[in-house]
Amino acid sequence: MKKRVWSLVLAAVLVLGLFTGCGGSGNDNAAGSGDAEAGDGGKVLNIYVWNQEFQEKFNANYPEVGKLSNDKSVTYLKDGTEVHWIVNPNQDGVYQQKLDEALAKQASAPADEKIDIFLVEADYALKYIDPDVNVALPISQLGITAADISNQYKYTQEAVTTADGEIRALSYQATPGMLVYRRSIAKAVLGTDDPETVAAAVADWDKFYETAGQMKAAGCFMYSGRADTYRVYANNVSAPWVDGNTVVVDPSMMNWVDRSMQDTQEKINHNVPGQWIDEWNKDMGPDSKVFCFFLPAWGLDVCIAPNVKDTSAAQDWAVCPSPQGFYWGGTWLIAANGTDNAAQVKDIMLKMTADREILRSLAVNNGEMSNDQPLMEELAQSPDFGIDLLGGQNYIGVLSDAAASISLANVSPYDQGCTEEFQNTFGDYFNGKIDLEKAKANFEKAIGERYPELKSGGVRWPE
Repeated sequence: MKKRVWSLVLAAVLVLGLFTGCGGSGNDNAAGSGDAEAGDGGKVLNIYVWNQEFQEKFNANYPEVGKLSNDKSVTYLKDGTEVHWIVNPNQDGVYQQKLDEALAKQASAPADEKIDIFLVEADYALKYIDPDVNVALPISQLGITAADISNQYKYTQEAVTTADGEIRALSYQATPGMLVYRRSIAKAVLGTDDPETVAAAVADWDKFYETAGQMKAAGCFMYSGRADTYRVYANNVSAPWVDGNTVVVDPSMMNWVDRSMQDTQEKINHNVPGQWIDEWNKDMGPDSKVFCFFLPAWGLDVCIAPNVKDTSAAQDWAVCPSPQGFYWGGTWLIAANGTDNAAQVKDIMLKMTADREILRSLAVNNGEMSNDQPLMEELAQSPDFGIDLLGGQNYIGVLSDAAASISLANVSPYDQGCTEEFQNTFGDYFNGKIDLEKAKANFEKAIGERYPELKSGGVRWPE
């Protein structure tokens, strides 16, 4: 069996548990090819996730849901099947570690402990859809056809199509990015909150920083912190993070370092060190002086809404195009090889990623850019579509063209780790504790420890 170098990213326990087979024969049969065949008849359906986002969407929209448990860890379907939600945090690779450990036991696990569905993000999807690893069941083996998913954005399928031509995951969302800004600050500083006028004021990086100067003069910050712009630069690299076994730092990433340092020193940003932390959440709140955030559509419901609920900022937002195109993330559902609930897995994957009424509900009620291109194009032109958070603005109209042009050509299985370590190790540099060369050395050390298989290739920096 031909093994790509990056297949070694799987935890050692997964490699041992899957590649050697149950009897330790060391043959070349991929994991699950014999012992972990998909079947039906299980009474427990196990879904691995990193937070409650998909769980809440499932509970609210999947038509076979019967009732919920008091502790929210179990969803009961109408036919009596129990959906068990196994949640581990995504940060620092914890989710992948726990998932790898469970996948290593898939072939020998009791029926009600087998993984049935697990979710992945763009940053590490390639690791799990690799045919050689063979933990992701091709959707064709579930009986899902091209006609069933013909309305989905093509990039969401191409990103999880393997060399053998098989699609091994499905997504319910598209994730083009936009600028989400505070209407009240726009009115105070720019004289208007009109999206077209604000769009002109941030139409490119030069104009963005001209506007940032106005925000600073008015006592406001243009954006929260360096992590907010990271995805814009990271999505515009010229090549993947890893070439063979060498980590390659793209010039775009060093441009992010230079610009972030300058913005921090000049107090253009609020110097918040990361995302998903209290300081970042507060910067979205009603008392914040931060003007804008770089977010995809899912960020409206997941990031902004919880921090402004029942406050004066609940409708104080609007959106416009970012000064440079980007995307952020994306969640794919994978049918685990060895599931004993194949029919239910098929139904869940189809309904949650291709059922038009469910996808319409996700757009209307959750601010999603749903994975149905004709539906999104229809809503983009609808004068009646808008959400309260944005004062009734139609955000899909801003994102529709961008969604159709997303490319994941430069994604690698190492993206989550490289992203986390790059931001973490340069944090002390931005705060003046170390110099640039020390930050680079710290990154090289961190990457070598996180991915030992890349250590011999080292890190190549732009000249």
